[in-house]
Amino acid sequence: VTNGGKTTLAEKLKNMLPNCDIISQDDFFKPESEVETDERGFKLYDVLDALYMDEMVTSIHNWMKSPASSGVMTEEPQKTCDNVKNVYILIVEGFLLYNYEPLNKLWNRRYFLTLPYEECKRRRSTRVYQPADTPGYFDGHVWPMYLKYKNELEENASMQVDYLDGTKTQEELLSYVYSDIVKELNKLRE
Repeated sequence: VTNGGKTTLAEKLKNMLPNCDIISQDDFFKPESEVETDERGFKLYDVLDALYMDEMVTSIHNWMKSPASSGVMTEEPQKTCDNVKNVYILIVEGFLLYNYEPLNKLWNRRYFLTLPYEECKRRRSTRVYQPADTPGYFDGHVWPMYLKYKNELEENASMQVDYLDGTKTQEELLSYVYSDIVKELNKLRE
């Protein structure tokens, strides 16, 4: 969900986990001139066609081929788990990751932040976007696209996703996801 805390959570995890790096879907938006406009004049940013997804997949694969040369931090952060010095962690954060089939075979864990409509709209109204949201954009495009893609995800029974309540505090979310990742790292160690 937009403004759900994805980037904040990813950055905090990066600071806590060893050998961790982030790729953000926001870095793959097409320029405004290449983003379609609907009949209401809304720029359609909340769809896969607004992103260079093939470039994102290439970036992820390049990172996977050589994580140590990606500039990833190799020193142990203060809080971490033992015996995972040779494990590299890539956090990929974005809003349409699980709806793009070429990415779905890559994930070890999937988290999906949710927010109720009113809270999402409130948070969105406090952010400044370039280009700026036009009047009615949230209700006319952003929220309907979130619901559409979330419903597609929920209908895909084969996809294991951990839904997280974005109204919880940053600390609660961080604690839960960090603990879950440590469990996953411990499985890799075994």
